[in-house]
Amino acid sequence: MLKTDLKFDFNKTISYAEEMDQKDPIRHFRSEFHIPVNQEGKECIYLCGNSLGLMPKVVSEYVNEELTDWKNLGVEGHFHAKRPWMPYHEFLTESMANIVGAKPSEVVVMNSLTVNLHLMMVSFYKPTKERYKILVENNPFPSDRYAVESQLKFHDYDPTEGLIEMQPREGTEVIETQDILDTIEENKDSLALVMMGGVNYYTGQAFDLNRITETAHRFGINVGFDLAHGAGNINYNLHDIGSDFAVWCSYKYINSGPGGMSGCFVHERHHHNFDLNRFAGWWGHDKKTRFLMGPDFLPMSGAEGWQLSNPPILAMASLRGSMDIFDKAGMNQLRAKSLKLTSYMEYLINEIGNDRIGIITPEDPDQRGCQLSIRVSDSDKSLFNTLTDLGVISDWREPDVVRVAPVPLYNSFEDVWKFTDLLNKSLK
Repeated sequence: MLKTDLKFDFNKTISYAEEMDQKDPIRHFRSEFHIPVNQEGKECIYLCGNSLGLMPKVVSEYVNEELTDWKNLGVEGHFHAKRPWMPYHEFLTESMANIVGAKPSEVVVMNSLTVNLHLMMVSFYKPTKERYKILVENNPFPSDRYAVESQLKFHDYDPTEGLIEMQPREGTEVIETQDILDTIEENKDSLALVMMGGVNYYTGQAFDLNRITETAHRFGINVGFDLAHGAGNINYNLHDIGSDFAVWCSYKYINSGPGGMSGCFVHERHHHNFDLNRFAGWWGHDKKTRFLMGPDFLPMSGAEGWQLSNPPILAMASLRGSMDIFDKAGMNQLRAKSLKLTSYMEYLINEIGNDRIGIITPEDPDQRGCQLSIRVSDSDKSLFNTLTDLGVISDWREPDVVRVAPVPLYNSFEDVWKFTDLLNKSLK
């Protein structure tokens, strides 16, 4: 990620929010999404794209297209559908590669997030008697913790000894980059893998993936990232970052629908290393000989070689609807708006000046995406419940955090103003 030097001249008036929306060059993309409404038919203030992105209107058309071809063609849809099912995952590759800053050969859409994480650790977590530990950030997403702990157990290591969990400095939720780098160096002789979230799900802190990767590789340690809360939100450049692998879901900022497909990145330096351990399946087999049904697995080069099964067409059709919107908007425009939109929300929250709440997400825009995590001092859900009753859709994370995410594709400056106005009134 590039360093960001931002200086905004905000003010608290609704007219300012309306003016910013009029000046927003990508405001029209909001109209391409279904916005949830309350019982009176009024649009809710949807700030939960960090948990589930909204539905693009075109998704119904794309999914129905595949249902029609299935109805009319049956198995022949694999070859004769409007978009043949055999290579369907390839229709998503270039768009997804653009979102994460990778070469198309380095990206594949397949499976779900934790499945892909396990598949990557089969290949890139290679413990030895001396080097078997895995480094994660403080309070990683639970599924990531379960996955890495189960990998340690699978290799007969005790997770209490094999898992190194970064801790923030006393009195803060933020993990200093230098502390991560120092921890890698201090444990260089025992670390086999650094596996961190690109953005921590709880605090919203975005980590410096470049420096983490560079430091770990200097000591021969493999590196992987879970970008579930970063992909489609932060403008990554995975190829240049150079991590060995990365995985991410697509149902948050990439709007593929509940339980949508996962993306997977494998750096090109590994594409022809067929000696890497991998769990194999027939869709990762060389395309030219796949249907000869031979007994020996011959993996494709590139990220495609980690595929297991033929693609689920309906789920991919849903994702393709969102990919088309990302192609038109572009990550540069989305990130530019996001930086301003999130900073505007931060400004308005701080202007409330109520000691009952505080933002634990880093102030530095280079250390966050569009999520802000608001700590509520009384540690109960009453404030969150009040906001929900007023038409705000956000989410609560135990024990004391309301997470809100103004998503640049479909949230407006007016959304942000209305939310903070309701937050202020609810606090009073």
